[in-house]
Amino acid sequence: MRLPDAAHKARPWRIHEIVPDFELEDVWALPAVGSSEDFAVLVEGICSGDPSHSSSGAARALWSLRWKLGKLLSWDGGGAGLGSRVPTLRERLPEDLLAAPGPQFAALPFSSLYLTEDEFAAEIANRTMHGVMHT
Repeated sequence: MRLPDAAHKARPWRIHEIVPDFELEDVWALPAVGSSEDFAVLVEGICSGDPSHSSSGAARALWSLRWKLGKLLSWDGGGAGLGSRVPTLRERLPEDLLAAPGPQFAALPFSSLYLTEDEFAAEIANRTMHGVMHT
């Protein structure tokens, strides 16, 4: 379910100090069940997922189309992303978050920034954008 931006901005998230120059695009409530002790399991699920192998035919088709368009339009090639077109946000992290990297992604081109007991952030960049997924 989509939430108002204020639902994110009102929380004392560490991400606010790292990306004050980024625009908040979407805030969502995940349909997850569990307690705060299950947060690491949720993050592992996010990172291990591969939407191109989703049980949803529509999701598989959309991801296939995105990768084909990216290849055709050179959105994702060398020099298009982190460390080349834009610097990684890891350069902005304070020492305690640098020491807390999150898991690596199995299929999606995100790069984990940090994982705390209640917060996870990962970044992605290509020729069209530089974004952050914050959970």
